[in-house]
Amino acid sequence: MQHKRLDFLAALSGVLIALQARANGELSHRLGNGLQAALVSFISGLIIIVVIALFNPSIKEGVRTLRRAVIAKAIPPWTLFAGMLGASFVAVQTQIVPMIGVAIYSVAAIAGQSAISLVVDRIGLTGGGKKEITPRRVTAAFVTVFAVFISVADRLDGKDLSIAAVILGVIAGAIVGLQRAMNGQINEHSQQSFTTSLLNFAMGTTFLLVLLLFAMTLGGMKLSPLPAGPWWIYTGGAIGVLYVAFTSTIVQHLGVLTFTLISVGGQLAGSLLIDLYSPTDGVQVSIYLVSGIVLTYLGVLVGGVRNSQLKRAATEK
Repeated sequence: MQHKRLDFLAALSGVLIALQARANGELSHRLGNGLQAALVSFISGLIIIVVIALFNPSIKEGVRTLRRAVIAKAIPPWTLFAGMLGASFVAVQTQIVPMIGVAIYSVAAIAGQSAISLVVDRIGLTGGGKKEITPRRVTAAFVTVFAVFISVADRLDGKDLSIAAVILGVIAGAIVGLQRAMNGQINEHSQQSFTTSLLNFAMGTTFLLVLLLFAMTLGGMKLSPLPAGPWWIYTGGAIGVLYVAFTSTIVQHLGVLTFTLISVGGQLAGSLLIDLYSPTDGVQVSIYLVSGIVLTYLGVLVGGVRNSQLKRAATEK
């Protein structure tokens, strides 16, 4: 029963990624400034999690527990900077979703997640021990990368699609895959998922604020007035709070690979529905895109769903 609940939350986390991408992408489009949009998203998320912390003593206790773990050198200090990776992810996300749409962005990001999982598992970053880079895992990575090209095959003339944006989508996926593993470590020691969210948003907001100040000082970037609406373009921060809280807990129990396999279904289904019913301007759902989504899902299945199920079955016994 517990595994079924965790599976559902993992799939829901995938849907949250797609929803956040659409909200942040639209905010960036209306502001005309992706970095500012990312900062607005993080500030709103930070405000929400701080308010929750004021009324939830367990979050404060989680901070104290995490601090003791750092002092005792039970967790590497650099792990605490996972929020900066999250900020980088959102900054990239806000820039490219208006250009390529949620669905193509999701396919590219999943390809990046599949590739980084090989490295993360090999060095044992999640704390669950090192895993060999097997032919099966390498095949899965190649399948998901190939799926990116299939999904954009009808737009490779260079007129309607930025290849650079697709590549950045792959990089964004790699970033969020790495952040996910680091958050699992943080949550293991804080024992409070919203403490992990608080740390992520504090670090991410600080990082984006410094980056924006540099851009304004050295690059002449100017801030744009916040658009009046629609209201949902400001939900990216709230979605991010839930996403970090969910994933940091789920990864501890399911592992990074199993979580990715399950969440992909939610992310792809959510992104396809968004591009069908609330598409980005100029983005159309084609048979190539649908084929790419199917191939992406097959890729992550090839990557180890059978092994993950066997491990979970053995654990339950």
